[in-house]
Amino acid sequence: MKPKDYQVAFPAVLVVVMMAFLSTIFFANANLSFAASDQKKPAEDARPSAVEKAEAQIKQLENELTISKAQEKLWDNLTQVMRENAKDMDALTKERDENAAAMNSVEHMKLHSQITETHLGHMKKLIPPFEAFYDSMSDEQKKITDTVFRTGKYGKPRKK
Repeated sequence: MKPKDYQVAFPAVLVVVMMAFLSTIFFANANLSFAASDQKKPAEDARPSAVEKAEAQIKQLENELTISKAQEKLWDNLTQVMRENAKDMDALTKERDENAAAMNSVEHMKLHSQITETHLGHMKKLIPPFEAFYDSMSDEQKKITDTVFRTGKYGKPRKK
């Protein structure tokens, strides 16, 4: 006896919808605590801002790559876009944090969608200057950069 199409299709659609919802929350760095709290987090528990993360990434690459004079303009273009993107993301994160307690579930989902769309726009904006800079790199610089993007660390793969 064959299962009816809806018996297979419905669970598959449900899984896809749930994965999309969970991915949106994950990529937006959502606070997964469903218990809303008006208390401020201690300073040591506060997550770094997007600007702080971008500056750390810029510094990390600057320390590892020997950027030539010919690459400086390309590097400056790339870091400018990184900094602008980080400022935009911090503004959205601040809005989310300030309004989270007053938002209903639909508003939360819409804001997470806006954050995801903004992140996608940032990536599209970042690719051209990154590609131009990457194309100007030596083979050694490319190897270092590829390792950073693949592992998040220099030569140390992420634990699974």
